[in-house]
Amino acid sequence: MTSFLFTVASFLVALGVLITVHEFGHFWVARRLGVKVLRFSIGFGKPLWKRTGRIDGTEYVIAALPLGGYVKMLDEREEPVAKTELHRAFNRKSLPVRSAIVAAGPIANFLFALFAYWLVFVSGETGLRPLVGKVAESSVAAAAGFRPGDELMTVGGRATPTWEAAVYAFLAESLDDEDLAVRVRSAGEPERLLQLPAERMPGLAEDGRILETIGLSPLRPRVAPVIGELLPGEPAQQAGLLPGDEILSADGVPLEDWSAWVEYVQARPGTPIRIELLRGGASLTLIITPARILTDDGAIGRIGASVQVDPELYASYRTEIRYGPVRALGAAAQRSWDLSVLMLRMLGRMLIGEVSVKNLSGPSLFIETGRQSVAKLEPGASATARFTFKVREVADSAGKSASYGWVHFLKFLAVVSLSLGVLNLLPIPVLDGGHLLFFLIEAVKGSPLSERAMAHAQQFGLLILLALMSLAFYLDILRLLG
Repeated sequence: MTSFLFTVASFLVALGVLITVHEFGHFWVARRLGVKVLRFSIGFGKPLWKRTGRIDGTEYVIAALPLGGYVKMLDEREEPVAKTELHRAFNRKSLPVRSAIVAAGPIANFLFALFAYWLVFVSGETGLRPLVGKVAESSVAAAAGFRPGDELMTVGGRATPTWEAAVYAFLAESLDDEDLAVRVRSAGEPERLLQLPAERMPGLAEDGRILETIGLSPLRPRVAPVIGELLPGEPAQQAGLLPGDEILSADGVPLEDWSAWVEYVQARPGTPIRIELLRGGASLTLIITPARILTDDGAIGRIGASVQVDPELYASYRTEIRYGPVRALGAAAQRSWDLSVLMLRMLGRMLIGEVSVKNLSGPSLFIETGRQSVAKLEPGASATARFTFKVREVADSAGKSASYGWVHFLKFLAVVSLSLGVLNLLPIPVLDGGHLLFFLIEAVKGSPLSERAMAHAQQFGLLILLALMSLAFYLDILRLLG
């Protein structure tokens, strides 16, 4: 129950931050460019909290349904406007002003991601050194000449100080349709340059298991099967396990390390396991039945216990990336740019069929609807609203990243903020990018599109979003059915 509440709280915090950032972009630029803002709302539905600004008269609202937000601006197309206020109406502003207000939301998301990554790099980011543990036989890595113990130095010219950086580099470079150069080194040997063939690279993006597809496994130290933290109400606690217990064998099978124990448990969902353990120097026998957990790959067993690890054990495997303020800004800009371009390229490849649409089931889709359709959601609102698809996945990711610490949570927020910015700039009616497309057409033809044409375009945009959502749900159902 505690874990569930923590996940929900983390999800609400993430939503609140991302929605506020995006809507504040629209709000701040609109105010600075002379447009009157009538309401700034975080959430839809019944207001839980409401305050009216004494100076600007804007109504600030926190509403009951926290899956979106909107900025309502003065607009003649929505309601009558007094003559004395016409100069502050959105529709009366010049094309550049309206474009700046619409683009401000996605830009705010990019700036937030930039700030988040800057803060991470200044504070220090800890990761695992990219040391190769195993190389799968007959894999692309084995054919290229990777060996256990190799340390990845660069991937496609990108520095790879951690496994996280290496995975990002593999994914980004795999879309170039060129052989991928990877520079590695082993202890006591000169650096080697290995080549991964281009024809084996596109598949890396299919299911997110980058290293497994290449055939590489990170080098990990041997961790003894000693019980650490126990989750309340889970099988481990119910069976009587205690922190500090060392698992010696399972059903008479000796266990070499924690990984062997995890694999044994996962392979036996709902099946009683007889374990021998060492507690306080004395041997003890217990029976534990792993819970049955459904995953994308089928049912697995889980007992609800973490491993107890000596803090010094991973010291030689860890590395810390910490930059000064100026260099951190450059690194943050590079990370934000790389991820944004990667998202766009993945979307483009899905459209032309070079990358499987199964990827729709992975990333979170934060979609913002536009001016014409928002009134159906929040009566009288004339700016923007947001839907969130894949809520369960986003909530789980928010909870897990928050449990790992504030640095991981910040990186999670940065990635989702970038995805929100990128997706909302797509030229699809009802998105910010769709409005910018309308403004471009207006600039070319010299006059705005008719209300009828815009309404049809909005309806078409909604159909596209509904089709994407239906496809994502369909793929999820297929996964659940195995």
